[in-house]
Amino acid sequence: MTPRLSPRNGGDPGLAPDGTDVLLEIVDLKTYFETGSGFAKAVDGVSLTVTRGKTLAVVGESGSGKTVTFLSVLGLVPRPPGRVVSGQAFFAGRDLLRMRDEELRAIRGKEIAVIFQDPAAALNPVFRVGQQLVNVIRSHGEISRTEAKARALDALAMVAIPRAAERFNAYPHELSGGMKQRVLIAMVLALRPQILIADEPTTALDVTIQAQILELLNDLRQELDMGLVLISHDLGIVAQFAQSVAVMYAGKIVEAADVDTVFYKSRHPYTRSLIQSSPRLDEATRERLTAIEGQPPSVGSLPSGCAFHPRCFLSRNRQECKSEIPTLAPCGAGHLVACHFAGELDASCPSDISA
Repeated sequence: MTPRLSPRNGGDPGLAPDGTDVLLEIVDLKTYFETGSGFAKAVDGVSLTVTRGKTLAVVGESGSGKTVTFLSVLGLVPRPPGRVVSGQAFFAGRDLLRMRDEELRAIRGKEIAVIFQDPAAALNPVFRVGQQLVNVIRSHGEISRTEAKARALDALAMVAIPRAAERFNAYPHELSGGMKQRVLIAMVLALRPQILIADEPTTALDVTIQAQILELLNDLRQELDMGLVLISHDLGIVAQFAQSVAVMYAGKIVEAADVDTVFYKSRHPYTRSLIQSSPRLDEATRERLTAIEGQPPSVGSLPSGCAFHPRCFLSRNRQECKSEIPTLAPCGAGHLVACHFAGELDASCPSDISA
């Protein structure tokens, strides 16, 4: 299943026009932050779908709007200064953006769960791990403490924590970074969510533990038939674990397709630049990485026209790039690109990126 514009929004219906496998459908989401000089458009017209049993990767440089998109959907954007200006987010036939706070609290964790970047910051240091697990489970349903403990121990075993009963009584500081991340995964899986949003879940971990955590998430996605959203800047991880990819820049999606199309037939210069600037595990290739020129723009003061044009190798001071914002349009079956001159890029994009 590829990311797609919603049929409700007049976009390409993608590969599931009947919507049977769609768990979450985000339509034309706009989230702005008020600043001293106006509004920063952190998310500006994003449309995405999350499907059952598949992994959607959302990639882009820091500040591109990846995390804010999903915080908006879950009602976690701080107000003020943030505000969801418009859009829809359909889950189980209801619009999450029109729900009251108490309704959203019932969905967060139980139906749609989030794993944040820093496991140490996500766990309370003064409570034992087991107590935190039990409290989360009991907060989402009437269940005895004994039953909640049994479910928590099962969840710890599911994420392959050795000596689960012993770890149950440990404090967070007594666990390694990898163990803390497994505890967080166990915490959300104990509630059997339909969607799991993993926001840079391996940033603070060494490469060996990264691989273990990602393999675990992938296995659990298949076992529980969840929809998995992987927010990442690591293209090697994305290439290995995602089925579809949405590339974000300055609050907008600039390219979306299945993972093979993005890595081997990308048509947006930003996507192509991200790929060329990423290290490759190819012993025969010793070329220097190609850096993307310049810096990502502030969403509070975007350039006119295409936000990427000051850094773009295709722009070459073309007037269209400077004055007209490109729309996200079909560029082949299930492939969406927002670029005035996407057709000038050769469809083949050599990429040997792997995790």
